[in-house]
Amino acid sequence: MSQKIVLVTGASSGFGRLTAEALARAGHTVYASMRDVAGRNAAKVASLAALARQQRLDLRVVELDVQSQASVDAAVASVLGEAGRVDVLVHNAGHMVFGPAEAFTPEQYAELYDSNVLGTQRVNRAVPPHLRGRREGLLVWVSSSSSAGGTPPYLAPYFGAKAAMDAIAVQYARELARWGIETSIVVPGAFISGTNHFAHAGTPADPEVLAAYEAGPDAGFGDEIRRAFAAIVPPDADAPRWPTRSWTWSTRRPAAAPSACTSIPRRTVPTSASRCSTGCGPRCCTASAWPTC
Repeated sequence: MSQKIVLVTGASSGFGRLTAEALARAGHTVYASMRDVAGRNAAKVASLAALARQQRLDLRVVELDVQSQASVDAAVASVLGEAGRVDVLVHNAGHMVFGPAEAFTPEQYAELYDSNVLGTQRVNRAVPPHLRGRREGLLVWVSSSSSAGGTPPYLAPYFGAKAAMDAIAVQYARELARWGIETSIVVPGAFISGTNHFAHAGTPADPEVLAAYEAGPDAGFGDEIRRAFAAIVPPDADAPRWPTRSWTWSTRRPAAAPSACTSIPRRTVPTSASRCSTGCGPRCCTASAWPTC
């Protein structure tokens, strides 16, 4: 594959950072976007710059807050002004919460939807117009295994937001196919180590409801769920390997011109799920640690 200009959202840590590093090592020009580059993320900016120097990578940082259209527009304009184009957009930015669904306020649901769903739309208002003008490009959406059927308790607000993003991604795939723009939906499983996804998860804002759950039959349920996550995650669920494997698959191009359905590539599902689905109907997964469906 020739060198691409890639913009990755939410690249300060976790899958976003791992993806940015993996693509840069593969020879691409990667813009790792994040918030507050001169403040709380300054150390991460310095770390990425040092990595780029040491390994001679074309890995650059751009400030981008998916919750601000002005920030998104400025970031994309900066990338286009510097690199001249964007070939690939990776929708990775997002946030997770953990706790009883009832204990989260409507405002918390709205905030989560804003970062996980509306954030992708803000970026899509800035990047796809450029891709459409060139009649080529690739959108990669980092979804959730919950969209393929895995829905453990205490993650309802996050799963709801991811389900909405996933549905929107499928529709974007169908609408952009005739413009020559491809779509890939990546569905990670539960990685409880190697990223800060679980460690940085938000908590319910209603302490009274949370206390009621802890005083009732759900006492200790949160810890039970975390232990279950740890037990079901396969030993080879290595987060640093995930971006390389997913990207290798995502960049395969279809042999024939895409139709409204075939424009949606098979989903990459790094879990041991036995069945999942795409926008074109259910398909069986392969019986391996990294099945696709």
